[in-house]
Amino acid sequence: MKYRHKEKEEAIMGNVTEENTDDEIILETKRLILRRLRRSDYGALCLMLKDEEVMYAYEHAFEDWEAADWLDRQLMRYETYGFGLWAVVLKETGEVIGQCGLTMQEVGDSEVLEVGYLFRMEFWHHGYALEAAAACRDYAFEKLGAEAVYSIIRENNGPSRAVAERNGMTVCGSIVKHYYGLDMPHLLYRISRVE
Repeated sequence: MKYRHKEKEEAIMGNVTEENTDDEIILETKRLILRRLRRSDYGALCLMLKDEEVMYAYEHAFEDWEAADWLDRQLMRYETYGFGLWAVVLKETGEVIGQCGLTMQEVGDSEVLEVGYLFRMEFWHHGYALEAAAACRDYAFEKLGAEAVYSIIRENNGPSRAVAERNGMTVCGSIVKHYYGLDMPHLLYRISRVE
């Protein structure tokens, strides 16, 4: 895995458009590039966020305004924290296939650093989520100096729980999130720097 944040390099593999600037690319893995989202990614985000099957853990597919708010929130996170959910680009095609990254999440009276991931359904079961999540975990420890990294996952989201477990995380607690008028039990997965 290579970290690319703020390095100078030309477009990768000819598939990443010249719209990419050097500081947009955060890191890369064998098959993936993780880069900052940009406004032109709105259509690619909608392929995920407006898909009921992809969004089952949220209990609803997003409306246009919710997808726009989601994108705005990530762009604001970049300004506030220097990180957020990033676009996951398949090197082979240059296509945005998902999102993965780091966000600060409230748990009780504190904030924790979370690895989150969301992929278009046709890219499930190819190992992309684990590949991206592991890269983000390592980035959190090696570049951000994090002592621990979490994933907060709905109890009924078996595939995401499996990714967290394969990413070396174990359950350390639970919370209930109130979203869209529903109480949603979530498990807290955690890995510390020393594990």
